[in-house]
Amino acid sequence: MWFKNLQIYRLPAPWAYTPEQLEEALAPTRFAPASSNELLRQGWDSPRGNGNLVHTVNKQMMILLGTEKKLLPTSVINQVAKAKAAELEEAQGFAPGKKAMKELKERVADELLPRAFSIRSNVWTWIDPVNGWLVVDAASPSKADDVIKLLLKAVDRMPLESLRVQRSPVAVMTAWLEMDEAPHGFTVDQDTELRATGESKAAVRYVKHTLEPDDIRRHIAAGKQCTRLAMTWNDKVSFVLTESLAIKGIKPLDVIKENDTSTRNDEERFDNDMMLMTGELSKMMGDIVEALGGEAKA
Repeated sequence: MWFKNLQIYRLPAPWAYTPEQLEEALAPTRFAPASSNELLRQGWDSPRGNGNLVHTVNKQMMILLGTEKKLLPTSVINQVAKAKAAELEEAQGFAPGKKAMKELKERVADELLPRAFSIRSNVWTWIDPVNGWLVVDAASPSKADDVIKLLLKAVDRMPLESLRVQRSPVAVMTAWLEMDEAPHGFTVDQDTELRATGESKAAVRYVKHTLEPDDIRRHIAAGKQCTRLAMTWNDKVSFVLTESLAIKGIKPLDVIKENDTSTRNDEERFDNDMMLMTGELSKMMGDIVEALGGEAKA
């Protein structure tokens, strides 16, 4: 298993919280399927389907937030309510008022909810208590927020902070492109986005396109700055660094994929992949932070 996206947070290193303590803290909000009259249900689920809420390999912890959401589009509610309103108008001789229509839509929603389709989704979170990382595999901050809110409710006084660095990622990525030089251990790939800071919001995006230094410098001279930059770390992992310090589009490269898993069962393969992923990504995040001037302390 490999995370695709990283929303990164900081814990004290080391974080003296055991898997057993975390298991106990998460247990009261264990995931259970939504009842027929619930629109949304969230809770902690077992990462390996064995009932345990915390899966640990080499001191690294993995937890899983499960979400079940009923699909009940407003357009469907409005359509059914409109038909019922027409029946009422015919029966009573006048159309329902605004208040009556609102109550009618609420009743329709309650009637339709038990028959609504459900969508199940999972969000993985990796906790590295040794190096003080907490990482949510989420493409958007809002999905990560769901995890963080429930985690902070479960773990009393959890010392969690957003990752902050000394230098602006936008300024640093722009400088790398302008100088046509990546930091030590990194190479710049063929995807980037440059965006104007003024009212125009003009932007240019390169996708699988050679970044010609002169072209890039012209855009920078015109007032654009780098907001997304594709890079490769130590010839092992490719990714996209964003202006908000999120890391997206992670792909382990062949040097990592060559690890032979043909003789392992699912459990051994999962644990091996988890150990490999957490070990490499922990080092990579450390190098990214260093390339951005180090961490900003409060």
